[in-house]
Amino acid sequence: QVQVVESGGGLVQPGGSLRLSCAVSGSSFSIDAMGWYRQGPGKEREVVAFITSGGSTNYADSVKGRFTISRDSAKNAVYLQMNSLKPMDTAVYYCNVSVGSHRYWGQGTQVTVSS
Repeated sequence: QVQVVESGGGLVQPGGSLRLSCAVSGSSFSIDAMGWYRQGPGKEREVVAFITSGGSTNYADSVKGRFTISRDSAKNAVYLQMNSLKPMDTAVYYCNVSVGSHRYWGQGTQVTVSS
């Protein structure tokens, strides 16, 4: 059973930084793309960033230049470094991984940007 667990959320002031981590366990197969999504209050879930098994990255326009996604394939982990945080970044952040034709989600971690 594949398990996806996020950590690193919390309360931060505008302009601050946070680093989210996502650990994947229980997969017998190689992990393909890994990504971060978020869902703000009253909003639909949206993609934030993703990274392929080859290391190619893609970002939502709203986070380009502020967020950086990275992965450690040996540890089956993906990270999201978030800098220059804004109140609009407040959301529950979810990790998503693709293994073959299957996609797995974590339970989410809350990020709140407020003074």
